[in-house]
Amino acid sequence: MTKSDKTFLFDLLETPSPTGWETPGQRKWAAHVETFADRVESDAYGTAWGCIDAAKPATAPTVMIEAHADEIGYIVKYISDEGFVYIDCVGGSDAATARGRMLRFLGEKGEVFGIVGNTAIHIREDRANEKAPKIHELYVDIGAKNKAEVLKMGLRVGIPAVYTTSAHEFGTSRIVGRALDNRIGGYIIAKALEQISKDKKRPAFNVVAVNSVQEEIGGYGAKMATHRLMPDVCLCLDVTHATDTPGIKKEVHGDTVLGGGPTITHGTCNHPKVVEKLMAVAKSKKIALQHESSGRYSGTDTDSIYHVKEGVPSGLISLPLRYMHSVVEMVDIKDLEKTIQLMAEFIRALKPKDDFKIKL
Repeated sequence: MTKSDKTFLFDLLETPSPTGWETPGQRKWAAHVETFADRVESDAYGTAWGCIDAAKPATAPTVMIEAHADEIGYIVKYISDEGFVYIDCVGGSDAATARGRMLRFLGEKGEVFGIVGNTAIHIREDRANEKAPKIHELYVDIGAKNKAEVLKMGLRVGIPAVYTTSAHEFGTSRIVGRALDNRIGGYIIAKALEQISKDKKRPAFNVVAVNSVQEEIGGYGAKMATHRLMPDVCLCLDVTHATDTPGIKKEVHGDTVLGGGPTITHGTCNHPKVVEKLMAVAKSKKIALQHESSGRYSGTDTDSIYHVKEGVPSGLISLPLRYMHSVVEMVDIKDLEKTIQLMAEFIRALKPKDDFKIKL
């Protein structure tokens, strides 16, 4: 990673973009991509995409590479007369890890910081039988004396929040922080598109890099964008659970190692011909791959993409990640770079007459 790459990535990670409020992050993503893309466009809900035209764009098929821009967070549910703020989850936030953490509320008058209340261990009752709190049991202290002060600070019901944790380089080749799921995906598809833009020859397929909204609540941004763009083939990118830490049953969750390269998923939404080509590209370019299975659904935007209209042949590529949906997620930079290479080389390997339809 170059210095400018790190600047773009860490700026993207730092920018709060909870589901429903992705615009600040999308503006930064779009501003970066428009420096090398032929054009950048967006839709009504804020999904953004950058385009690189093929050598013969009018007749060329289209390949879409897709990631999601939103992150999990919280939203103000209720404000007590005493000035405490009660919250609800935005997406799959883990209430069990929230107590004692700091939040950034995206208030109407600017950011407001708060602490999720955590009664001191000395005075908690029945500690031997404590359970993880339910979301409605959490409250946030923003330093207000009453409800009027909370409102005066620019908070009200419906204001979103994210954790304050920033991203950092960690160890010899890793990154930790909030929102790596999946802001890191937005970075990867941007870098893959940038690599294609620097090639001497135009690609055989029109290339569209789509950074979608609202994945964390059902993949709706990806569905809207796919319906509009209708690509001929799609590579969907998300994170996946690294299962190389203590306490994870591999017979239940599979065997995925941080630093072992990107994974490709087999089954359900994953088109066999797309998966076959990904494997062939990885083999020819000596890109280490890990393998995952999907017996019902993938839990990613791929589930929203592949069955739009007449169907879009799709393949899921995933970046191994530790501690998903926690305050400090972790990825390996080597995996990140291999994922960028795999996506770019897949695009380069496409030929004008490539057809991913299954013929009977």
